[in-house]
Amino acid sequence: MQQESVVRARSLPQDQAGEMVGFTRQEAGWEWMSFVVRRLLPGQALELRTEDEEMALVLLGGSCLANWGAGEQSIGARANVFDGFPYALYLPSDHRVTVKAESVCEIAECRVPSKARLEPRLVTPKDVASGLRGGENTSRQIVEVIPSSFPADKLVVFEVYTPGGNWSSYPPHKHDVDQPPVEVDLDEIYYYRIKDARGFALQNLYRSDRSRESLVKVRDGDVVLVRDGYHPVVAGPGYDTYYLNFLAGTSRAMAVTEDPEHLWLRSTWKQIDPRLPLVHG
Repeated sequence: MQQESVVRARSLPQDQAGEMVGFTRQEAGWEWMSFVVRRLLPGQALELRTEDEEMALVLLGGSCLANWGAGEQSIGARANVFDGFPYALYLPSDHRVTVKAESVCEIAECRVPSKARLEPRLVTPKDVASGLRGGENTSRQIVEVIPSSFPADKLVVFEVYTPGGNWSSYPPHKHDVDQPPVEVDLDEIYYYRIKDARGFALQNLYRSDRSRESLVKVRDGDVVLVRDGYHPVVAGPGYDTYYLNFLAGTSRAMAVTEDPEHLWLRSTWKQIDPRLPLVHG
């Protein structure tokens, strides 16, 4: 998998538990993030530990009993990512959590190296912030799960909803140069779910000097690894698209550079796509 841009979802029957997609940072050949999505069936349990890492868990769908040292709590409310805002759990270094599925439960897990002594924290649907960005056919909904203001060490987490036929992460932007406050160097994961499993999205990965320009077709459950360059997305017409972003680097500031060739488009936007928002709290 080393240096590949795409990690394909595994073919896992709906009634089967297991790993749906995943990789370690060593397998991916980059510095920061390891990532896995698991499905648990009712009654199945999982114990996770963090040693010299911090971890974020995002409940994609279903509910579970979780205990991270604050006593067992039932968390999770949405049936799937298109059914509302998420529950998430932040776990710093040297902690553990046990989860036991109450229903069929899908959980995304991202880890990065960290020795920071911080506190675990539960994020509920009431804690996240949702907003609309762009305009016309570049409109999308951004849900801030673990923003840069959150007391974490490296991780930043967002959910993005793009109506079918719309562009997202647009105008194209990049964050591969460490020049704060103008731009910071952040690696990024795009984990895709498509509302209709027949659908797809396209992601264009290109560098400023055009030394790389590739077009990636993704389907439900696929992951794109953004190491550098611009990386806009377009959802296939008729296929509402969700992606879960994990970002990590030496700084958690969300400072990006937009492609100057396309900034003029901002002046053409008159309204937000009326299909938005796609999800509500």
